[in-house]
Amino acid sequence: MNKYLVLANNDKDIDLALSKKTVEYLKEKGAYANIVSDVINDYDGIVIKEEYIADAKAVIVIGGDGTMLRAAAGLGDHDIPLLGINLGTIGFLTEVEVSNLYDALDRLLSGDFNVEKRMMIEGNLKGRSFKSLNDVVITRAGFSRIIGLNIYVNDELLDTYEADGVIVSTPTGSTGYNLSAGGPLVSPKSKAIVVTPISPHSLTSKSIVFDSEDVIRIEIVKKRKTQETEAIVSFDGSNNEELSAGDTIIVKKSKKEIELIKLYDMNFYRVLRDKIGG
Repeated sequence: MNKYLVLANNDKDIDLALSKKTVEYLKEKGAYANIVSDVINDYDGIVIKEEYIADAKAVIVIGGDGTMLRAAAGLGDHDIPLLGINLGTIGFLTEVEVSNLYDALDRLLSGDFNVEKRMMIEGNLKGRSFKSLNDVVITRAGFSRIIGLNIYVNDELLDTYEADGVIVSTPTGSTGYNLSAGGPLVSPKSKAIVVTPISPHSLTSKSIVFDSEDVIRIEIVKKRKTQETEAIVSFDGSNNEELSAGDTIIVKKSKKEIELIKLYDMNFYRVLRDKIGG
């Protein structure tokens, strides 16, 4: 029997109504699915029973782009493709609108789709590793006006930023916070790492696009004598960790890639025009 996993944001899919319809439709077509609900305010990540993932052909993610990011983090060690059903706003990662749900499920069941691989990055902090599909973001903490950041590339000092923070983004994440901070848009099929300062206190601090094999090391520099916590780092908006002067985050390309199911002939540039072009 074809087996699937439905992962739903129950802040958006009220009472899991759409998830239950999805499971019922799959059942009518001779398939089977478990439902796992994801609360948007649960920043500790998604824990999914191994038995739900074993032998599953795909994960149907019902929510917005944030739900897709948490699914990617929670399933980053598994080779299982994700199909996004959009209950959010922009929906760069969630390709399918609710009005096309049953057509999308038919295509999924019949194998009428392509799989697009997306690069992930991993941030290493204090002996722990966190995977991100979008970005690693370091921002100022508490009453800190600005933070100091030494940026190293392959152990070579690139620059020292005095800024509100810095974003280290994948091509997929270039349409998110990176774009809002003035960073460049990068085709999601590219292999690159983008570093963008947040509100830098310098006219010369700009975004830089690096090769995906480059290793970015960010060191927190103390700016205020009376403040212990200088900054906060987050990984795709989750797993917030406090940083003090001298702390270092190393960001590099992850060995794992995320597979996204693409049902329709919607290239990146058309999506850009439709989603944010107006």
